[in-house]
Amino acid sequence: MHSEVLLLRRLHHRAYEPVFAAMRAFAENRDADTLDELWWVEHPPVFTQGMAGKAEHLLATGAIPVIQVDRGGQVTYHGPGQVVVYCLLDVRRLGLGVRALVTALERSVIELLAAHGVTAHARPDAPGVYVDGAKVASLGLRIRQGRSYHGLSLNVAMDLEPFTRINPCGYPGLQVTQLRDLGLDLTPDAVGEVLLPILGHQLGYTNFAWVEGLP
Repeated sequence: MHSEVLLLRRLHHRAYEPVFAAMRAFAENRDADTLDELWWVEHPPVFTQGMAGKAEHLLATGAIPVIQVDRGGQVTYHGPGQVVVYCLLDVRRLGLGVRALVTALERSVIELLAAHGVTAHARPDAPGVYVDGAKVASLGLRIRQGRSYHGLSLNVAMDLEPFTRINPCGYPGLQVTQLRDLGLDLTPDAVGEVLLPILGHQLGYTNFAWVEGLP
């Protein structure tokens, strides 16, 4: 367990690009004493294409912008009604490798769903969280010099149609689901307030402090 405080940062509704720039700057400028943070945000509709992203996985994006980013993985969609959690962590200080960090992210969503009677699972061949073969949460990370950013997105109560405009995470025909379609009548706010502490515990933290807005 870690005795330091983990900051849980509410960003509310914000455009993708300023948050992307802020988390990249945070990761680059932090020092050995900087506290770890989890950022919780909802974005307006946007597709983000990872560093390995291939154009053939963009099928018919229409008016929704496509932004090239520096995380791993292929293309995904962010939109209103989805809880996005960015992991601003000193993974070297935490003693976590990439696989352990991915597992912590997956387990946090699995634990949240289990508390509501929904059985979810991870897949060794395709990071993320799935219910009956349909993807409910996506993961994408960047680790530079032992510091992570990007994170996970959990579909709560949103319009899933834009996922049909892409091959989600590079998998043609991959089914996507959300908490609302699994019978869970929860708001993104209710989910975020529970998910962030669960993830904090998975990362080995016991002390949390909520803060508002970008640093």
